[in-house]
Amino acid sequence: MTELKSAAQASGAPAREPVREPQGSPAKARATALGTLVLAGVLLGLLSVIHLTQGTSGTSPGDLLAALLSADDGESASQLRALALDSRLPRLVGGLVVGAALGIAGCALQAMTRNPLASPDTLAVNAGAHLALTAAAAFGISLPLLSSAGLAFLGGGVAAGVVLLLAGFSEHAPIRLVLAGTVVAMGLASVTAALLMLYAQSTQGLFLWGAGTLNLAGLSGLLPLLPVVIAATIGLVLLARSTDVLSLGADTAQSMGVNVALLRGGLLVCAVALSAAAVTMVGPLGFVGLCAPAIVRLLASRVSRLGRFTWALTGSALLGALIVIGADVAVRALVFAVAGPNLAVAIPTGVVTSLVGAVFLVVLALRMRSAGGNQEISAMPLPHGITLSRRVTLSMAAAVLLLVLAGVGLLLGDWWLRLGDVQLWLSGEAARAIEITLDFRSPRVAAAILAGAVLAIAGALVQTVTRNPLADPGILGVAASGGAGAVVALILFNTSAWTMSAGATVGAVLAGLVVFLLAGSRGSSPEKVVLVGIGVMTAAQAITQLLISSTNPYNQAMAISFLGGSTFGTTWSDLAPILLMLLLSIPVLILLRRELDLISIDDLTPRILGVRLSGVRATALIIGVLLSAVAVVGVGVISFVGLAAPHMARMLVGREHRWFLPVAALLGAVLVSVSDTFGRTVIAPDQLPAGLVVAVLGPPYLLWLLKRTTRS
Repeated sequence: MTELKSAAQASGAPAREPVREPQGSPAKARATALGTLVLAGVLLGLLSVIHLTQGTSGTSPGDLLAALLSADDGESASQLRALALDSRLPRLVGGLVVGAALGIAGCALQAMTRNPLASPDTLAVNAGAHLALTAAAAFGISLPLLSSAGLAFLGGGVAAGVVLLLAGFSEHAPIRLVLAGTVVAMGLASVTAALLMLYAQSTQGLFLWGAGTLNLAGLSGLLPLLPVVIAATIGLVLLARSTDVLSLGADTAQSMGVNVALLRGGLLVCAVALSAAAVTMVGPLGFVGLCAPAIVRLLASRVSRLGRFTWALTGSALLGALIVIGADVAVRALVFAVAGPNLAVAIPTGVVTSLVGAVFLVVLALRMRSAGGNQEISAMPLPHGITLSRRVTLSMAAAVLLLVLAGVGLLLGDWWLRLGDVQLWLSGEAARAIEITLDFRSPRVAAAILAGAVLAIAGALVQTVTRNPLADPGILGVAASGGAGAVVALILFNTSAWTMSAGATVGAVLAGLVVFLLAGSRGSSPEKVVLVGIGVMTAAQAITQLLISSTNPYNQAMAISFLGGSTFGTTWSDLAPILLMLLLSIPVLILLRRELDLISIDDLTPRILGVRLSGVRATALIIGVLLSAVAVVGVGVISFVGLAAPHMARMLVGREHRWFLPVAALLGAVLVSVSDTFGRTVIAPDQLPAGLVVAVLGPPYLLWLLKRTTRS
């Protein structure tokens, strides 16, 4: 390694050296690293023994081992062998293999990108594989296990390729990779949710699998994929020496004869193969691939050998398996003590790993140094020659379009009406059937308009504060936490609309408080706010999955419908919180319009001009959180509106908030109104939630937007 360092210095490459030299003799360094790995292996063995004792029966590991080794064909021995081979061992072996595969995949992706935040989750590999397998089930395509793994590989590889194409490999801007991956993963997850709702019969049971469960029916779902895991791991070991050179920097590695593009391609293919195999086996287990290699990197500061790729792979495999088995042991022990053995076995392990990963991501975010300036921010190019007449014309056009769409929303649905019917209804002379229909539709149309407007304003404020056009309330975890609060209220209390509304409000506000407290302190930066928000969003989604997977089918259906973002059953009284919050926010935003214009530029300019940056940022974020909360209360969780509408408004009228915010509100209202009308009409008399329609339409726009931000 000394030769590598010298060569790097001779070539004029950066002096950055992530692979540390051993302290003392090489033999001592090797012994220390080996001892660390052995200790991890012993701990994993102890947890595995405990894991085998857990289940709905009190059978010990010794009894299971004796039954497996015994030639007794008696009923008791046969039952014990069946228990071992069909339940206990598959769950244990699945956890070990999947944990190791995800740990190795995360280590490879972090080495490939030289980014400590890279993982199968943050590169959307798991989300792409999940969508591919869900789509196959939805369309009735039955595939053998290896073919399913191939399909998952294709989905994960395409998703990762899109993220890397958009975010690049710059280790100096880790937030860009996480943000791009998170947005793409959100889009893919939304399409997955739409498929689960549209094809409920053919995808029955996939919701639990999608949360990451180790409930495997025998070893037949594991053994065919073991060669894939082994082959991908061997491939990474063969690439180890070149990967160690890559750790010195891409330019240095290129000057030393390493084909960097080919090396990165090899690392990516092996990592995606490992992730696809893991998703095929047990579903997406969140953030194992982030936590395991990150812990190895922390240990490498004391155990220097772990800084080398081969040793890091081994350590990541052991720690990945430890995380999965430890999470499974912990959740089953806790739930067993509270609710009994049956529920303990049914809880998805992926929920726990996602919670652990969310906390880990927040810790990493708080430990990161701000890049300073605007290096992490994707500032969008603005149109030139924006005149007052253009702004007035475009604003009026957006308002007229919204009025037209509101009228269309009243006319279309499972029963198409005519303009004359609406006129008779307004005058109180309509037939009873028309009156009932429009009395039902009109609050839904109003709810879609108001919710779209407040979500767009909230997204605009978040983008202004973070100076990132790819951020929105969903990225800050506000929408997901509001949804989690509503699901908690639904499952723990009752199905009252007021109860769910209160839960949604509390959840959204708590998420805002957590983000402010963790990322809003001294030394805060927009990128830290976004990273902490992503962690909060992940935790909220994990809690939601946990609650939905453990409740009865009736509550499950209600929760999934609410999380889809539907205006179904909305009444005029449900709109009061949205309208009140909107009216209260408008005067404050009018007063802060100049300050918002300044903080959207950089941190230095507003300070020079005497603007209290922290106060304005906090006020804007509080308003954004409250607006998002009332939107969740009114229509459930709707993604992408807070991202797309502000961006479109900025492109049309520029970033001056006196024009930008009203136009964003109009465009947000247009987007949700169109989605709601389409969802009520396209498969009538059945309906699609507006949130899912937006979610299906959103990803193509996001891909284009992400590409533009990369070029800018």
